[in-house]
Amino acid sequence: MGRRKAPVTEKTSAKLSKTPGLHAMGDPPGLYLNVEGNSASWIFRYSFAGRRKNMGLGSREDVSLAEAREATRVQRKLVLQDIDPIEARRQTKAARRLAQARTRTFRQCVDAYLDAHGDGWKNRKHREQWRSTLETYAHPVIGALSVAHIDTGLVLQVLEPIWKTKTETATRLRGRIENVLGWATVHNLRDGDNPARWRGHLDKLLPAPAKIAKKGHHAALSYRDAGTFIAALREQQGIAARAVEFLVLTAARSGEVRGATWSEIDPDTKLWTIPGSRMKAGKEHRVPLSDAAIELLKQMHGSRLDQYIFPGAKAATPLSDMSLTAVLRRMARRDIVPHGFRSTFRDWAAEVSVYPRELAEVALAHSVGDETERAYQRGDMLDKRRRMMEAWAQWCAKPLALAGVVSLKRRSANGE
Repeated sequence: MGRRKAPVTEKTSAKLSKTPGLHAMGDPPGLYLNVEGNSASWIFRYSFAGRRKNMGLGSREDVSLAEAREATRVQRKLVLQDIDPIEARRQTKAARRLAQARTRTFRQCVDAYLDAHGDGWKNRKHREQWRSTLETYAHPVIGALSVAHIDTGLVLQVLEPIWKTKTETATRLRGRIENVLGWATVHNLRDGDNPARWRGHLDKLLPAPAKIAKKGHHAALSYRDAGTFIAALREQQGIAARAVEFLVLTAARSGEVRGATWSEIDPDTKLWTIPGSRMKAGKEHRVPLSDAAIELLKQMHGSRLDQYIFPGAKAATPLSDMSLTAVLRRMARRDIVPHGFRSTFRDWAAEVSVYPRELAEVALAHSVGDETERAYQRGDMLDKRRRMMEAWAQWCAKPLALAGVVSLKRRSANGE
């Protein structure tokens, strides 16, 4: 029997590192020094499932011979346990990367969620509202915490302080937290059920929003006072006052009026076509313009140098949202808000006019009927709405006693 070759020493391995080739270190079996050019590194050679494999253990400059021998002994034990060392190391690295990923904070996940979904939202304002709500109420409590560690208790810490006092905001906040945590779960940043879900979870811990929310609507002018109000409004000077009048006559939303451009107006057909990108429902909406509305646009003709019908103080910008409210305040009408005029129109249509409910709902750009009914109702009843909007303009132009004569004339249910 031949003598067993003595293990290589540290000094000997230093000499071998200058000689190209694969040098066996002797003990433990399978450890080699691989020298290629000026590079020398440790390799553990082993057989697994009938295949010869090489596993790198690091360079000789970074890993000593003693450390390489200890690493080889650890890997040999894995082979004896029928575990592939290379696969085991790959899984360990993957687990480490996952653990590092799971340290992502809730704030970081909010940013990632907005990057993924924000472009699909209708306007920048919605994205800003999303971020603002979370920054104001959620981030002070859970923003810096790992998203993997957020539980029901932490979600309640965010929601409970405002659940009864700012119920609508709290409800939106809960939904946004749920969406962010859901995104994190799908991306393997957390496990388990979503602690912000409502049904079957938070509904057992918090009172239903409908039971505690303060009931309220946008402060609206009574349809009986429309004529008096319009007369006073026409005494007000300025572009914002004309924008309020146009808003009343068209029953449109504030943003739709402020963002209206001359290119959307067809004076020949007396039609205002609002593109879907500016509508709440994302669908194009056609507004028939009454004679009064057309006359108002003629008054604004001087602003045609600007793309906006109701331009703001700065060039190429629309009026600000507060400019319409400021008109009402100058008129000492703090009891009403611009959006409330849509309710004024709706009440007039229901209480005074003989135009059907569906016609008024279409005029307000509301969805009418269920999904099946909408599938068959493709038109927007423009001709009938044209007569209705003319009647509304006439109502707004006269005191109550005379306005009643205009809208209470005998007409058929179709407005003929």
